[in-house]
Amino acid sequence: MTLLSFETSCDETSVAVLRDGVVLSNQVASQIKLHGEYGGVVPELAAREHLKNLLPVARAALAEAGISPSQLDAVAATQGPGLAIALLIGLKAAQAVAFALCKPFLGINHHEAHLYSPWITGNPPAADFSNFEPNVSLIVSGGHTLLVMVEAELRHRVLGGTIDDAAGECFDKTGKLMGLAYPAGPLIDQLAQQGDPAAYDFPRPLINDPNDDFSFSGLKTSVRYYLRDHPDILADAQKVRDLCASVQAAIVEVLVTKTIRAAKRSGVRCVTASGGVTCNQGLRIGLERACQKNGFHLRLAARNLCTDNAAMIGILAGRKLLKGEGASAPDSEAEPGWALG
Repeated sequence: MTLLSFETSCDETSVAVLRDGVVLSNQVASQIKLHGEYGGVVPELAAREHLKNLLPVARAALAEAGISPSQLDAVAATQGPGLAIALLIGLKAAQAVAFALCKPFLGINHHEAHLYSPWITGNPPAADFSNFEPNVSLIVSGGHTLLVMVEAELRHRVLGGTIDDAAGECFDKTGKLMGLAYPAGPLIDQLAQQGDPAAYDFPRPLINDPNDDFSFSGLKTSVRYYLRDHPDILADAQKVRDLCASVQAAIVEVLVTKTIRAAKRSGVRCVTASGGVTCNQGLRIGLERACQKNGFHLRLAARNLCTDNAAMIGILAGRKLLKGEGASAPDSEAEPGWALG
């Protein structure tokens, strides 16, 4: 089965081609520089860039894979969640291709696709579910932080999620308070590696609560007030590095503690993590150490598959077709608030 997949949920235009679960190509056009001028993603600009980039990216993906449109067996796209105006670009393009070729179309939940990205391995990347086992999965990005119990392939339930600011949002907003360029998350991670994580004591929101929900707005506010009362910190390069390390330590401790606690309670032996913030070196190390200490297997999505990409959309679409799930309505609409069920 040869499948073409599209991802345009936010600020990355991505198209992938897969054959029998193997990723033949995964082209991504990023808009980071464009939105960096505004300190965050501007939906209207994102949509315009998707319109400009989608056809060249799709052509590049097909060319790299050595596949012609006539060889496709199915088409998939992110249907939600995401920015409504951005989702529409990839979704409608995919539906148009499927209609023109008389092939089935599948609308995919972006978060559900993240659940399976840690199982994409190798070169070329391929879905390897031969060792699949029940797991507690952490999805952590700029807009969402979720803990999900994955009981079996295509069967899961959400344990908890973000009640205000997501972890990635907290990274970016606290970075903005420090005067760092957008997106600030990767810069904080880089600076934190040369800082003291115990230099400043910031709150760990909900870390002792028995639920699986997350809240990072209080941490962001705490940083804001600390900088208001100690503005001299920003004039000292080492203090900025210490500040980054301290903020990162607070976020990572919450994420790791709640993930491990959920895994222990659920009785699984495997923990997975995906989403853009999973690129963070501090988080990867924190999860590795905690899982090793508590006897859990850990599977982390490859860094190039943590951020938004069409490969994971295609992997999930292919698994759904393989498991006998039917195609989506060919004219289904974008679902910007599509919650993971």
